[in-house]
Amino acid sequence: MTVYRLPAADLKGEGMTSQRARDRLAANLKEGGIQDPRVIDVIRNTPRHHFIDQALHSRAYENTALPIGHGQTISQPWVVARMTEALIEFGLPQKVLEIGTGSGYQAAVLAALVPQVFTVERIEELLRQARRRFRQLGLTNLRSRYDDGKLGWPDEAPFDAIILTAAGDTIPSRILDQLSPTGVLVAPVGSPSRQTLIRMRGDGQGDFTQEELGAVSFVPLLGGIG
Repeated sequence: MTVYRLPAADLKGEGMTSQRARDRLAANLKEGGIQDPRVIDVIRNTPRHHFIDQALHSRAYENTALPIGHGQTISQPWVVARMTEALIEFGLPQKVLEIGTGSGYQAAVLAALVPQVFTVERIEELLRQARRRFRQLGLTNLRSRYDDGKLGWPDEAPFDAIILTAAGDTIPSRILDQLSPTGVLVAPVGSPSRQTLIRMRGDGQGDFTQEELGAVSFVPLLGGIG
C-alpha cells in the first residue's frame, strides 16, 4: 500500500519502536473506531518515532500527542488516522494540500495513500527537520513550502482535498477558495477551549455541506511566518 520505502534499518525500530509496537498501535486504532484498512495499514508501517525527538522514542507508538518544539505537537495517531480516513472516505484524492507540516508525520501518512501531497509550514526550523525526514523516507510525491499557511498554495490550486492541522475560529476564505468544487476539506475549528473536527464537501455547484466529526484539541492556526 505505501509508496515509500524504509531506507535504513534504524527507521524500522526495535524495542518500544519495533514493528510489534506499531502493530499494537494499529490494533488500538481499530478498537477505537478507525475502520478504513488502508489507513490502519499506513499507520502500522509509518515510523512515527522518526518524527519526534529521540528522548521520546519510547512513547512514539502511544496514542498520545507529543511535543516537537516551538510550541507545536505531533498529533495523537488516532486523530491522524481519523482525519485521514475522513479525507479519503469518498474516494482517494489525487492532489492534497496540508496546512501545517509540523513534524511531517501527517504528510507522510497522506503521501503513502495519494499521488500528490503539498504541505505548508510557517516555522522554518520545523519545515527543515520535516524535509530531512521526507528525504530519508524517499517521499518523492510530496512537496513542501515555507510560508504563511493561511495563504494556502494558490499556485498549485485547485486541490481535491485540503487538511488543516491547526484550529482557527473559521476556515480562512483563501484556503477554501483553493478547494475544487467537488473537493473535501477536513479541519479543526473553534477556540482553544472547545474545538470540533469538521468535514466540508463541495457539491460541484459552488455550495459546501458541513458535518461535525467530534471534539478535538489542536494548536491555534496562526498567520505569518516565524
